[in-house]
Amino acid sequence: MTNPENRPGTSPNAPNSAPNSLAQIGVVGMAVMGSNLARNFASKGHTVAIFNRSPEKTRAVMEQFGSEGAFIPSESIEDFVASLERPRKAVIMVQAGPATDAVIAQLVDAMDEGDIIIDGGNSLFTDTIRREHEVAQRGRHFVGAGISGGEEGALRGPSIMPGGPQESWETLGPLLEDIAAKVDGVPCVTHIGPDGAGHFVKMVHNGIEYADMQVIGEAYHLLRYAAGIAPDELAEIFTEWNAGDLDSYLIEITAEVLRQKDRKTGKPFIDVIVDAAGQKGTGRWTVKEALDLGVPVTGIGEAVFARALSSALAQRQAAQDGDLPAGELSTLESLGVDRDSFVEDVRRALYASKLVAYAQGFDEINAGSQEHSWSIRPGDLARIWRGGCIIRAKFLNRITEAYENDPDLPSLLLDPYFKLELAGLVDSWRRVIVIATQLGLPVPVFASSLSYYDSLRSKRLPAALIQGQRDFFGAHTYKRVDMEGTFHTSWSGDREELDY
Repeated sequence: MTNPENRPGTSPNAPNSAPNSLAQIGVVGMAVMGSNLARNFASKGHTVAIFNRSPEKTRAVMEQFGSEGAFIPSESIEDFVASLERPRKAVIMVQAGPATDAVIAQLVDAMDEGDIIIDGGNSLFTDTIRREHEVAQRGRHFVGAGISGGEEGALRGPSIMPGGPQESWETLGPLLEDIAAKVDGVPCVTHIGPDGAGHFVKMVHNGIEYADMQVIGEAYHLLRYAAGIAPDELAEIFTEWNAGDLDSYLIEITAEVLRQKDRKTGKPFIDVIVDAAGQKGTGRWTVKEALDLGVPVTGIGEAVFARALSSALAQRQAAQDGDLPAGELSTLESLGVDRDSFVEDVRRALYASKLVAYAQGFDEINAGSQEHSWSIRPGDLARIWRGGCIIRAKFLNRITEAYENDPDLPSLLLDPYFKLELAGLVDSWRRVIVIATQLGLPVPVFASSLSYYDSLRSKRLPAALIQGQRDFFGAHTYKRVDMEGTFHTSWSGDREELDY
C-alpha cells in the first residue's frame, strides 16, 4: 500500500518535473526504448511518471527531453507509484527475465488493488501467463504487451499487441491508441486476448521478421554474387522493388544499408560488416513453440538456423580451409541466363517466400490460440501490423482483407487473391532455386518455402512409407485409405493385418 501523503516529483535531487499533478501513465526503465515510449506518451499530452533503477538515467532523460512534455521523475518506486493517478498504470521497459520479475515484485508491493502493470518487453509468453496469475492473486492487473517498431517506433508510433484482462484493455485502450502508429486513421493496436496472448503474438511476429530478413538477404546474395551487381546498383533495385508488391519497411531499409558507404574506408558499408547475424531468442522461441504445437514453420526455422550457421565462424573457416568439395559449379553466363530476367525472377521468388513466412506465422498463431483458448482474430493482427512494426508491408492490407472475407481460412496461401499471385510467381521461384543450386549459393528459406508449398499441394507425401517403417520396427500402427480403423501388420510373423 502506498503512502497517500507522498507527493509526486519530490524525490531527493529530482530534476525539473510536473509538480502538483498526477501522471496518467508511468514508465519504468529509461533505456532508449523506455525513454522513447515515455516521450511518445508525453507528446500526446499525457503527464508521464518516469523511473529508472539508476537515478542518473532518469536525470539524463529529464535534462535532454524534459522540455518535450509533462514528466514526473522519481528516484524510488514508492514515489513513482504515488505520482500515478488511479487506477495506476505502469509500463515496464526493462530486460526480459529476472529483471522484469524484480520490477513486478516492487510494483505489486507498492500498488493497490485494481492497479495495472504492463510488461512492454520481449518476454516469453509462458512467463507472462505465470506473472498474470501471480499478480492477480494480489488483486492487481497484469498485461503482457508486445511492442514492435524499435527505437523509432517507440517514439513515433509502434504497433502494440496487449494481452491480459479485458477490464485492463478498457482502461489502457485509449492511452495505447494515442501512441500507436496510425494507418488510414486506424490505430495499430488491439486487445489480442487473455494472459499471454499478446506476447505470444509478438513472439511469432518476430519469427516472421527473422524469415522476412533472411529471404531479403538471400535475394541480395544471389544478385550480388550470381549476377555480380554492385551495392550501389542493388540499392536502386531494392528501391524500385519497394515501389511495388514488395513495398515494406524491411525492403526500404535494405536499400538504405546497401547505399551506405563506410566512412573509414570508403567501401560499401555492407562489405565491412562481419557476416555473422545475432539473435535475442524470439525467433528460437517461435520455432520451439511451433514444434510443441505441431505446426510446420519451415521458413522461420531455416531463418533461425541460417543465423546460427552464420555465427559458426570457426566451423565455416574450417570448411573453407579444408576445401570442402563443391562439385562442378556453373555461372549465369554458362547457363545462358539473362541478367535482367534473373533479377525479376529473384524478385518474384522473394515475394513468394515472404508469403509463405507470413502464412506459416499465422498458422502458428491460430494453433496457439486454439491451444490456449485465446480467440485471437488473425485479421486484427494483419491490420495492426500495417504500421509501426518491423514487418509492416503493403500486402498486409491484402492479408487483412483475406481474413475479413474468411476468418477460418485454412491457410493464407489459399486466399483467392494470393492463389492468383502465387500462380504468377511459382515458375520464377523454381528457376531461382535451381540456378542457386547450380551456382552453389545457399538459399535455405527460398528452398524450404517452395518445398513447403509443394508439400501442401501434393496429393501423396512420403509419410505413407514412414508409417509403414514405424509399424515394421515399433508396431506403431497405421490407417488405410480404403477403410476406417487402425491397423498393424504382423511383420515378424505371417504378415497378417490386425485391427487395433
